[in-house]
Amino acid sequence: SKMTVKAVKMGCTAPNVYSKVPDGGWGWTVAFAFFFVEALTYGIIKSFGVFFNDLMESFDETNSRISWIISICVFVQTFTAPLSTVLSNRFGHRLVVMAGGVLISTGMVIASFARSVVDMYITIGVISGLGYCLSFLPTVTILSQYFDKRRSLVTAVASTGECFAVFSFAPAITALKEQIGWRYSLLSVGVLQLSIVVCGSLLRPIIIKEQEEVKAQPPEEPTETKYMLENEQTRTSIESIDSGVEITTSPSNVPGKTKAEPKSEEPKEHVQILAENNSTPPEPKNKLLDFSVMRDYSFICYAFFGLFATLGFFAPSLYIIPLSLSLGIGKDHSAYILSAMAIAEVFGRISAGWVLNKKPIRKIYIELICVVLLSVALFAFPFASEFWGLMTCSIFFGFMLGTVAGTHIPLLAEDDVVGIEKMSSAAGVYVFIQSLAGLAGPPLAGVIVDTTQNYSSAFYSCAAGMVLGAVFLSLVRPCKVGSCHCSQQGAEESAVGAAPDLPEDFIEMDIGKGENSGKGENS
Repeated sequence: SKMTVKAVKMGCTAPNVYSKVPDGGWGWTVAFAFFFVEALTYGIIKSFGVFFNDLMESFDETNSRISWIISICVFVQTFTAPLSTVLSNRFGHRLVVMAGGVLISTGMVIASFARSVVDMYITIGVISGLGYCLSFLPTVTILSQYFDKRRSLVTAVASTGECFAVFSFAPAITALKEQIGWRYSLLSVGVLQLSIVVCGSLLRPIIIKEQEEVKAQPPEEPTETKYMLENEQTRTSIESIDSGVEITTSPSNVPGKTKAEPKSEEPKEHVQILAENNSTPPEPKNKLLDFSVMRDYSFICYAFFGLFATLGFFAPSLYIIPLSLSLGIGKDHSAYILSAMAIAEVFGRISAGWVLNKKPIRKIYIELICVVLLSVALFAFPFASEFWGLMTCSIFFGFMLGTVAGTHIPLLAEDDVVGIEKMSSAAGVYVFIQSLAGLAGPPLAGVIVDTTQNYSSAFYSCAAGMVLGAVFLSLVRPCKVGSCHCSQQGAEESAVGAAPDLPEDFIEMDIGKGENSGKGENS
């Protein structure tokens, strides 16, 4: 209670202390901040396709070389995820997110003055990519700590900021380019992303203390009396074993009223010392990055799911506008297709959050169904040949992408994967493993496009990766069940092995006391 009062007095700079997960409170402010962080990070990345043709014409480069800009950005963002976890555990989520906002804005502003595609690789790919990592991952991690029962729904709704950004940024940037050109448009985006610093300042740390720890510790005398009563009960029960009467620990049975009190002085002191030593156990040190999750088979399968599924996350939004232009669809209508995909993704995220918030439900299976349907959506793109066909595929893909993209990281907090205790480290390792697919996905699609001279073929690589991701996702739950059975069996074996190690003289002493008292009465 003292820490809570201190936090109130210091305002937004002190951590929030709760006896349990609040499922609200300042968490709503964190969700509000996460909404805009999503909009200014992934929303900008997915809207970058509007600059694609401009960059190809300005730098006279191919699709695959231009696509490396976002590939390097996504790779750096995911590859440095463990660094984000370490910095968050060391300096706190607030400072890390604010520093990330500065890096993102700096990279985008400098990129507006780039003279070659290599300059774009460094500015947007490396500088902004590192900023994206430092901004996004700590925000979603601390948001998961503020919610328990509503975690899936709140995270899904807050993550729709990305969708609203794509919906609004794609047409707005397209119109802005017509007025001031792509360079000043990119400069404007970089200045806008500086708002992430404000969002980061709202991320107050949270400390969860169990109810037993919040309450004042009871005086030592009741603890001593408790152990004395247990010893007296054991001794008295053995003395009256013939009658089978169980002696209860009532006030009348205080050891001061028994005749065996002088003999139990030394055991009392010994028990009291043990109680005092065990009353304040040393607090474990928090690891900056816990790689022990790599020994969890369920997490390994889930990480491979993220690795292959990432192939289908970014490439479609990058190539949907070039695909529509190649089919003879105008620039304005192409922007509408990307906006429709973003709107559908909003409904997908909210729907997934609402479904996953229902209990009882096995969330990992719902995620598997969504991944399978997302694979079907990716396979449907090459069959679209005109505006309404492409619009239908985009809406279906956007909805299913929302169900997966808004939930795959928060699902790490579920017991089927690693649980909330290891959420922070698991998220860093998980996103780090995704980095390989984030680096290879868009360029792989670009190579296929340059080879086939058909933008629709880029979606095949995305669909293949998503299918492999579904296979590994289906193995997560069986691996978790198998590991739980092994741990339970090991615990039972250890319990059986520990039984002979109990001190035998404890009962022998009490039996001896009972025999001596019985002889005294007979005499």
